[in-house]
Amino acid sequence: MGKFLAIGLGGFFGAVLRYWISEWVFELFKGRFPAGTLAVNLVGSFVLGLLMAVFENYPLHPLQPNIKFFLATGLLGAFTTFSTFSFETLVLLQAGSVGKAALNILLSVCIGIAAALAGYGLGKYI
Repeated sequence: MGKFLAIGLGGFFGAVLRYWISEWVFELFKGRFPAGTLAVNLVGSFVLGLLMAVFENYPLHPLQPNIKFFLATGLLGAFTTFSTFSFETLVLLQAGSVGKAALNILLSVCIGIAAALAGYGLGKYI
């Protein structure tokens, strides 16, 4: 399988998964906070950290170089979304919800980095 096919297939699955999870979490919060985007970005950060550590610990077989492209670039690249985070934060600001916008930024950045670090730490451990 070629690199671009691996990325494309991963992207397909990541985008569908993001949509499903975002909608489910959006319903839980009744749209009062962009929790769906926050959830997928935090989960994606954790999983990417985990994968990168696992790939460091267990290098891929030379015949399987596209696994990393499928998982990291395709699946997680489509699963996470910086542009939606940015736009939803802008919408909160335009609505005068400065506190919610600030909370969204703080949670996304700080917990996102912590999630990536936690995933990486777990990946180094296993």
